[in-house]
Amino acid sequence: MTWKGVFPAVTTKFTADDQLDFKTFEKNLDAQLAAGVHGIIIGGTLGESSVLTSAEKSDLLNFTVQKVEGRVPVVLNIAEGATRDAIKIAEDAQRNGLSGLMLLPPMRYKSDHRETVTYFKSIAQATDLQIMIYNNPVDYKVDVTLDMFEDLADTKNIDAVKESTRDIVNVTRMINKFGDRFSVMSGVDTIAMDSLVQGAKGWVAGLVCAFPEETVAIYNLVMEGRIQEAVEINRWFMPLLELDTFSKLVQYIKLAEAEVGLGTETVRPPRLILAGDERTAVLGVIREALKKRPVLNRSNGQKAKATATAQ
Repeated sequence: MTWKGVFPAVTTKFTADDQLDFKTFEKNLDAQLAAGVHGIIIGGTLGESSVLTSAEKSDLLNFTVQKVEGRVPVVLNIAEGATRDAIKIAEDAQRNGLSGLMLLPPMRYKSDHRETVTYFKSIAQATDLQIMIYNNPVDYKVDVTLDMFEDLADTKNIDAVKESTRDIVNVTRMINKFGDRFSVMSGVDTIAMDSLVQGAKGWVAGLVCAFPEETVAIYNLVMEGRIQEAVEINRWFMPLLELDTFSKLVQYIKLAEAEVGLGTETVRPPRLILAGDERTAVLGVIREALKKRPVLNRSNGQKAKATATAQ
């Protein structure tokens, strides 16, 4: 597989009685593929991984692989506290037809340089799958530094980073130090377009869950050097993209999915559906954006790949 393009970190859908909602999940998955995304990531932060059982993760994984049918890579996020548990998940993922893994540092323990590198290498040695390191020190407290990546560079199947430090300069730092050894994938919606311009190879996206065509359009336009056209869509998109930067990003993005008919607001406790002034405010942002949603002009039958004009 190639770490390049738009990889939605898809949400996990639940029914009113707290079961996996495969019907709604499939509808969203179909929309992502129709828009031309380049990969699918399951079990991430947006996927509410921390509240899924092992059986649910397995069911979700198998369902996704079956429905995607090899059209794009399917990637599983691993967020575990114990190295042995992470290794087992990685081994199972390879047997079940996954294309790659996204790895967070150990959960619930702030590992140091040596521990973090050893954790990543131990998992990588247990699988042939390609691995993207998820570097998000803001939310997960461990910064995977350039020195750590230097120690990881001899592990061949660790070949990408989801860059979520919120420091856009880190894209350039990684490229200056390692060239193309690691594919840099932007992991923060608000600076994704800028990261692509700076040399990031792709975008692990959040608001794509509700707006797949607009997300893919920005990526395609930047790759074609049509920067001003991408900027216009990105400016419209920005109030929505900012929903990805809050602690309640799952609730916010699920509300957006519900508004566009690609999901429901249902979350799994301890998360709760938004209520009161907070829900009104977020809904206002979404509905205001929908009033001005750009019309994407398609050319040559290609998906979401053109200029945009406001409705």
